[in-house]
Amino acid sequence: MTKDLIIQNIGSLKSHLNINYGIKTKTEAFTEKIFYTLFDSKAELNQSIDELENQFKEISKIACKKPQNLCDSIWEKFLSRLPSVLEKLNQDATFILENDPASNSIEEVYLGYPGFYAIAIYRLSHELYILDLLLFSRLMSEYAHKITGTDIHAGAQIESPFFIDHATGIVIGETTVIKKRVKIYQGVTLGALSVSKDMKDAKRHPTVEENVCIYANATILGGETTIGKDSVVGGNAWVTKSIPAKSIVLNTTTTEVKVKEMR
Repeated sequence: MTKDLIIQNIGSLKSHLNINYGIKTKTEAFTEKIFYTLFDSKAELNQSIDELENQFKEISKIACKKPQNLCDSIWEKFLSRLPSVLEKLNQDATFILENDPASNSIEEVYLGYPGFYAIAIYRLSHELYILDLLLFSRLMSEYAHKITGTDIHAGAQIESPFFIDHATGIVIGETTVIKKRVKIYQGVTLGALSVSKDMKDAKRHPTVEENVCIYANATILGGETTIGKDSVVGGNAWVTKSIPAKSIVLNTTTTEVKVKEMR
């Protein structure tokens, strides 16, 4: 097969697509820029916000499916939400500092905690989700996923303060609801039971009430599943039914330790 024929075949197979890959790299740059703007004390806010506006509108030209004047107006709505988002993130950072014995300063939380970074990008992408910029929000959350190993869907509803420790391997689905002062450790899944496409608008993921702690690798599934407030879900637990308030959920698998016989 000749080079020209190969190119022709590839072109015909791509003909049904209308993908502009530049939106992905533009979104990643926007994500880094907005994190810097919100948290670097030396960031010049007026200049940074002007730059963010330009980046936002470049992305919205590709991602927004509304008339252009409506797409441009979304920036003003998003910008107006940034003080509220930053207030929540400051609460999240303080909650992490107060609850993690390994944290030495608030600066360490902002600069060095992948869990905080994942929460920050979730809260920003959630605002885009609310504004119906679904592709934009998804690309932002997937960038955080790539950086931190934490997959939080932008549609999830997560109150502040919220604490993710170690971050790696956490999955939080689109219709998850998480109330205040919840702590989650690495490997936790808040997911759906087996579902079909026609359940897109249904609640498919769990609700976690206030003051719950979920330890590593626990799996909690189903839209009707609620973890009652003040509960603890132990590591490796598998939960598909609601748990009352003030419960302790344990994985009952036993581990045996045997002494090796000397020869």
